[in-house]
Amino acid sequence: MSVEMWTAVSSGVVGVASAGAAVWTGRAARRTRRDHRRDDFTVVTDAMRKEIGRQAGRLDELEAAAEVQEKRLEGAGVAISYLIGRVRGLTDWVRAAGLEPPVAPPIPERAREFIHHDV
Repeated sequence: MSVEMWTAVSSGVVGVASAGAAVWTGRAARRTRRDHRRDDFTVVTDAMRKEIGRQAGRLDELEAAAEVQEKRLEGAGVAISYLIGRVRGLTDWVRAAGLEPPVAPPIPERAREFIHHDV
């Protein structure tokens, strides 16, 4: 064989090897269906973690607001109890003086379930 023949054969072999390497590299670089599913699962999991964190923060805010409301209701209950005692004391004082206290206006419907006294 001549040198030109060896050059042609070797360049053909190199070309085939290059083509094979390119095909193999392209195949190896291609993502499989399993890879896509794994990535989708990761994206969904990350989104779920973010949403759970947001919901946990919202829950903390709601619990803090509920605690504030509970304290306000407790204070309002104490104030109402004090006022009821004060009104009863004044009513007793007026009656002890031989007078009759004025007639109270009717209790509103929304307040009836909370008022349980006979002043």
